[in-house]
Amino acid sequence: LYALTYLKSVVLAALATVFTLLLGFPMAYGIARSSPQTRGLLLLLIILPFWISFLLRVYAWMGLLNNYGVVNNLLMWIGIIDQPLQLIYTDFAIFIGLTYSYLPFMVLPLYATLERMDLDLVEAAQDLGASRTQAFWDVTWPLARPGVIAGCMLVFIPAMGEYVIPYLLGGPESLLIGRVLFDEFFVNRDWPLASSVAIVLLLLLVVLIVLYQRNQARDMEAQ
Repeated sequence: LYALTYLKSVVLAALATVFTLLLGFPMAYGIARSSPQTRGLLLLLIILPFWISFLLRVYAWMGLLNNYGVVNNLLMWIGIIDQPLQLIYTDFAIFIGLTYSYLPFMVLPLYATLERMDLDLVEAAQDLGASRTQAFWDVTWPLARPGVIAGCMLVFIPAMGEYVIPYLLGGPESLLIGRVLFDEFFVNRDWPLASSVAIVLLLLLVVLIVLYQRNQARDMEAQ
């Protein structure tokens, strides 16, 4: 049970991290290349969700994804479906909640890295015959890698132990490690077992942090 719970938590956290990267990188790149006046407004829109309670934002997704919520009503109105889809209380709903909630944590470090990047390097690569795609993979992506790694860490680590999103959007049958820890501590009152599960989770996350620090040290030595 616990092995499957760890595996499911890792998979969902990894999928959310990948999709936040796919969504966040174009957003951060667009913000970094916008004019200073527009940049401030766009950053405000990224930070704006933090002004609203995290719990309320997750509750809003419950209203959007339930059987007669906005998403199902829109799909039935368009004619794509005849009956409501079971979107709420599924792994898909947890994935949507994780991706939405942690997207700003991916965008902000990416923006900080891309905003400092020297655009003359990209222009030089294109002047030397590289296409835009080649310039991106050979110049922009390597320079953005510290922001990518930092963003992935900021998303994956809290998503791995998330409790509120699986509890509200996944329903009682969604056994992610955060939910299991809560149940063992406060429902079953099995503190020794819960502590062991928590230590294993901590060790998994510490390994990621150590690898990140080593990568940062190698980058500093390369400079």
